[in-house]
Formats: sequence, C-alpha cells, structure tokens
Amino acid sequence: MNVKVNLTKRINIDGQKRFVPVVQAANGRIKADWVVIDGAEQRYPGGSFYIDWTEGGKRRRESVGVSAATAVARQLRKEAELKAKGQGLTVTSQDDRDRRLTVETAVSAYLEEIALTKKPKTVSAYTTSLSYFQESCTKTYIDEIERLDMIRFHAYLRDKKAQSPRSCWNKFSNVMGFLKAQGVRKIVKPGDWPRYVEEEPEAYEREELDKFFDACNDNERTLYEFFLMTGMREQEVMHAMWQDVNLKQGTIAMKWKPELDWTPKAYKEREIPVPTKLLKKLEDRRPANGRGLIFPTSGGLPNGHFLLFCKNIAKRAGLDPESWWLHKFRATFATWHLQAGVDLRTVQKWLGHTDLESTMRYLKAARGAEVQAKVNQTFA
Repeated sequence: MNVKVNLTKRINIDGQKRFVPVVQAANGRIKADWVVIDGAEQRYPGGSFYIDWTEGGKRRRESVGVSAATAVARQLRKEAELKAKGQGLTVTSQDDRDRRLTVETAVSAYLEEIALTKKPKTVSAYTTSLSYFQESCTKTYIDEIERLDMIRFHAYLRDKKAQSPRSCWNKFSNVMGFLKAQGVRKIVKPGDWPRYVEEEPEAYEREELDKFFDACNDNERTLYEFFLMTGMREQEVMHAMWQDVNLKQGTIAMKWKPELDWTPKAYKEREIPVPTKLLKKLEDRRPANGRGLIFPTSGGLPNGHFLLFCKNIAKRAGLDPESWWLHKFRATFATWHLQAGVDLRTVQKWLGHTDLESTMRYLKAARGAEVQAKVNQTFA
C-alpha cells in the first residue's frame, strides 16, 4: 500500500498563515529552520510543524509541535499506522501509548523543544520553573497531576524558595504552559493563581538624567542617549548594527541578525524614528565601511556590560546606582512620548509590543517640578 504523509510548517508571511514544505537534507533529516517559500529555500525560525495525509478520501492535517525531531518521528509513525490499517491490523492509538508519560520524560522533551525555538534567557526561566515543580511534585506520571499539586507548587515557591509574588506567578504560568502542552488543562481555578501587585514602570526624571549625562564621556553619552532615544531593549542595543541606521530617513531598523544567530523578541522586526541630534552623533562616529555593531566590545563582539557601565556612571554622578537600570531608559522613552502626545498605537509599534496593554502601562500622570508648581498654585 502506497502511503504518503507530508511534513509542512505553518508560518506567518505578510500577516497570512501558510503551510509550506520543509527542507530535507541529503541524509534524510529535515533542516529545522528552513522551509520552501514560493519555490526558494529560506531560513524561517519559529512556526509549528504539521503532518497531512489522505484517509478515506479526505485530506487530514495534524499539529506535531515545534521540535523537528519530534515532527519527523510523528510523520514516520503516522505512515506506519496508515499502512497497518490498510492491511487490516489493529492499531493502538498514540494517546493510549502516551497515557502513562512520566513527568521526568515530559519535562525533558518539553525543554528540548523550548531550546529549539526560544532564546537562552527564556530556556533558563522554563528550566528553573520545571525544576522547582519536579522538586515539589510527588507524582510520577503526567496524568496523575491535579489541582492540589499546583497549589502545593505555589506554596513551595513562596515558602521554600522565598520567591517574590511576581516570580511565583511567572513560574506558575510557565508550568501551566508545560502542562497544557501535555494535554493537561483546566486543573486550577482562577483563585489558585499566585497574586501580585503590578508595579508602575519607573521613568527617569529630566534632572537626574542631566546629572547622569554630565558624568559621561562622549562614547558613554552616545550609548545611553541611544538607549533613551530609541527605547530599545538591552539585547537590541547589543545587536544594533550600522547598516540598520538610515540617516536619510532618520530611522533605525530592528532586524533579524542571522550572522549573529540573534532575532528580535517574538521575532518582531520594526523601525524606530531617531532624533536628529542622535543621528548626528551616530554619523560622526560611523566607520568608513559603515558596517558592524554600533556599540561592540574591543574585539568587535556584542557587549554585555552596559548595565555595569550604567551603574558606574551613576556612582560617578553622585546618584544611587541601585536606582539605575537599562529598562528604565525604555520606560522613559515610552512615558515621554505618550506625555508629548504621540498616540498609543505608534508608541506600541516603536516599542515592539505585541499587545496594547503593555504600552498602556506607561500612560501615567506627569510629575516633577513643573507639576509641583501647578499644584502649589492651585492650593495657594
């Protein structure tokens, strides 16, 4: 019996979901991040694998996850099942075989998939969350896990690991995502989730920024003005390249960097308008070849010491280093733009947020000396 099970990948192209063929190497294995788009092989990180086949005259399709190895295994297994059915043999369903999946095996497989699709920081967060869950959970099999196990997990995080309320919520959420991937759903009630107080994003005051920049040398000032005036995340500044800067249009693009094996958060590319005074500084220090990283190490590699440099400058300026961190520049960028009247959707796009709610957190009342003067005048 000739049975063919196709393996495809579901990706997003120009806002449209498409199923495209995967690229198969000479040894028969598939290249995890490569697909065929309009007849050409292209690298495309992310996306999910699917298998499809014809059975009973109907075309059927099934999701097989994000791991290339798992996808191929499911493709071969489905072909074997269809051949067995064609010969009149009784086939045990995959659900029956996986019903006694152990927690240890499931965690190992899940982390392997996460490592293939997520950034190292995310992999580390899931690894820690699932390690703590295994420490708190006494169950051997996935199908044994119940609501009480998650309640115990929350208590373990709070009491044994002394995690903050927000950290408890994050780790609880990570484990719930893991369980959902194993088919374990709706085992907790809304009130079972850890609670935390959403902290208001802090922005720098103009007066303290003046002191900070006065303590900078020329290179330091350009670097932290870049943080402030682009609203970029630390990793984005680390991987910003000269070819991303468009002096004519006054913008900087945040793009995928295959040569550095780096992608923007959530694989979202974007373009950010840059103030003229920052463009002038960038133009003055741009190398003759106009290529490479904008703020590299002496060896030309991504620089991971921006936070340390920031705190050292704050100390030189007579400011509290504990109140200075990189994300606060991003919060200041968003807050100042919103207070200046830039609309929410535009700021959302510049920040690279996937949802408007994340951007709305920066919509807060103005404060500072000018506001204090107005308040004093009101109650004079």
